[in-house]
Amino acid sequence: YNDMLRRAVSAMKAGRVPDLTEPLGVTTEINLHVPALLPEKYCNDVHERLVLYKRLATVESLDELDRLQEELVDRFGPTPEPTQALLACHRLRLTGMPLGVTKIDSGPERTTIHFVKHPPFDAGALILLVQKDGRIRFAGPDRLRIERAAPSLTERVTLVKEFLGRLQPSG
Repeated sequence: YNDMLRRAVSAMKAGRVPDLTEPLGVTTEINLHVPALLPEKYCNDVHERLVLYKRLATVESLDELDRLQEELVDRFGPTPEPTQALLACHRLRLTGMPLGVTKIDSGPERTTIHFVKHPPFDAGALILLVQKDGRIRFAGPDRLRIERAAPSLTERVTLVKEFLGRLQPSG
């Protein structure tokens, strides 16, 4: 309830009408087709790992995520690849949520992005992107597919970030 109230007040302060059809907001599922976790060898206490997963799931800004990443490095040392992937998933979640992204599935051959029914960005901008770039196609009323190979985690994250950046309102 408190989360719903906080979101409604935040929307009203920003001059928007709260969306009561999506009272819990957008949840964004990310699949980068690589292990994304806190390995036992990195953080060996199961309770501590659960606390960290909860903290990651509730991070609300990229700055907050950066601070948590710094804390991980301070406490446990350099982040292994699965932890880097976990952090990348949360970065994409935070980037996609304000755009109404509900799911990102980015594999070695293609990337699929799902949106809420009425995404909060200019649909015309998305149509122009599809028209300009033959590798981007609509794959249904609420999703699109980017037919571009991205074999590594870094390439997948870059591809998705660049695409989402093109949907951000300029200004």
